[in-house]
Amino acid sequence: MIFVLMGFLCGISGVTLASYVGYGTISAGAGYELDAIAACILGGTSTLGGVGSVFGTIVGSLIMASLTNGLQMTNTAAAYQYVLKGIVLVVAVYADVRLSRNR
Repeated sequence: MIFVLMGFLCGISGVTLASYVGYGTISAGAGYELDAIAACILGGTSTLGGVGSVFGTIVGSLIMASLTNGLQMTNTAAAYQYVLKGIVLVVAVYADVRLSRNR
């Protein structure tokens, strides 16, 4: 049942992305995996396993969307956008590991 639900949701997201971009292409979602992982980690999901919430992930995705929107509004080059998002991800993972060690 989970695979059917995920297939259905992937179909909906593919149609939504194609309507947003204006055409369907195999590279339309390239780079979104970095945003998804960063949103989960910024939202409080531990890289050491098992801890996280849906609300935290939504907050993390809003942070990543705001970062992406701000970088695009300042006309930052695409390569630097990936670098800055990577730095945010590394800082979030470092903070998670440091806070998990203190527990």
